[in-house]
Amino acid sequence: MIEIYTDGAASGNPGPGGYGVILRSGAHYKELSGGFRMTTNNRMELLAVIVGLASIKKPGTQVTIYSDSKYVVDSVEKKWVFGWVKTGFKDKKNKDLWMRFLTVYKLHDVKFIWIKGHNSHPENERCDELAVAASKQKSTLEIDTPFEIERNKSTLL
Repeated sequence: MIEIYTDGAASGNPGPGGYGVILRSGAHYKELSGGFRMTTNNRMELLAVIVGLASIKKPGTQVTIYSDSKYVVDSVEKKWVFGWVKTGFKDKKNKDLWMRFLTVYKLHDVKFIWIKGHNSHPENERCDELAVAASKQKSTLEIDTPFEIERNKSTLL
């Protein structure tokens, strides 16, 4: 059994953003984070989940994901994302990340639990710290290429 805590942040939304992840299993504890020069909060919330799931090496692992993102939790728990697949994600944002999510999600036995953000939940607060700190590391910010391409297409139209 692995517990994954996640959070995402974006300053300006869109703007510089980051994600934070905590993985915990028994005595094992690991923190992960990363930042992007231009992205959105929802993308970072979803990417945090993807990174957490992708870091699990053993397929079929029981995983509980704790997230303060209603966007992510409701999309999976209410099975909206599976309907979006059937429509080819027509008029839905973040298709690239949802496709990545579905690839790693199906490898494990995953359940989601929504937790209220900024409510003194220690792991959620730590994930927020990781995400915000990653978003401020100007020298190491990655490019969220799918987002920037899509954003540039819409501004050219």
